[in-house]
Amino acid sequence: MSFTRLSSLSKNLLILHATVFVWGFTGILGALITVSAIHLVWYRVLIAFITLYIYFKVSKTDLKVSRQSFIRLFFTGAIVGLHWILFFQAIKISTVSVTLVCLSSITLFTAVLEPIINRKRISRLEIIIGLLIISGIYMIFKFENNYTLGIICGLASAFCASLFSIINSKQIKNRPAPVISFYEMLGASVWISIYLAISNGFNTSMILSTSDLFYLLLLGTVCTSLAYVAGVAVMKELTAFRVALVTNLEPIYGIILAFIFLGKKEQMTTGFYIGAFIILGSIFLYPAIKNRIELHKYRSKKQLK
Repeated sequence: MSFTRLSSLSKNLLILHATVFVWGFTGILGALITVSAIHLVWYRVLIAFITLYIYFKVSKTDLKVSRQSFIRLFFTGAIVGLHWILFFQAIKISTVSVTLVCLSSITLFTAVLEPIINRKRISRLEIIIGLLIISGIYMIFKFENNYTLGIICGLASAFCASLFSIINSKQIKNRPAPVISFYEMLGASVWISIYLAISNGFNTSMILSTSDLFYLLLLGTVCTSLAYVAGVAVMKELTAFRVALVTNLEPIYGIILAFIFLGKKEQMTTGFYIGAFIILGSIFLYPAIKNRIELHKYRSKKQLK
């Protein structure tokens, strides 16, 4: 690997870590905003869409994509929107800590989904890591059974996040990250608006307080437009699985922030922390084992030569 390639990889990893830290703060904002999860996400994607549109107008960026690409991104936006609705719903019916740890199962879903979608061989190592994550999730289910519905929403949110991450890892090869984000935000906004129109969701319950408006502006601009564009952009250099692994640092950042901002509400049982340790430990163990395997293969090939 050349120095330039290594430098580019390090830069993208640093950007991804900063992005994940910002994402860790979204859970806090979700807990502080008082409107329902679906109204929260509707405001979020609308603010993000408008912000990106202003950015494109100022920078005079060409937004043209083919009809096929538009349809693909527009429908991917529905998955993005569903991911966020499930994520914030999980926070509202459980806690930030429970939701963020459940989101760590992105690694498990990506280990299974990426080889299927990309028609690649499923890695044994990734399956083993996935099984360890399942055991951690089981521990959380066992000791935090009062948050069962929240855990299910968190896992479903992780599944959606894994799915659109894999889709975006293909999209980023052909078009800029801001353009992908723009059309996916548009798609999410339209699909959620259709649902709200059908379900009579446009009502007085979505009226915002001053604090809600401030938190939503922060959520829609910094935590969505900026962070989402950065998160998609790094996929030019990083695989979907590596992105999923780093994304799993979000629970650590988020749980620390939750203790700082939300205090005692975020205190969980011992069983929860054992389960969280198994999940996060598995995630950090993966790259170390994979590097050893790759090093062993490299040395074996060199000896054969």
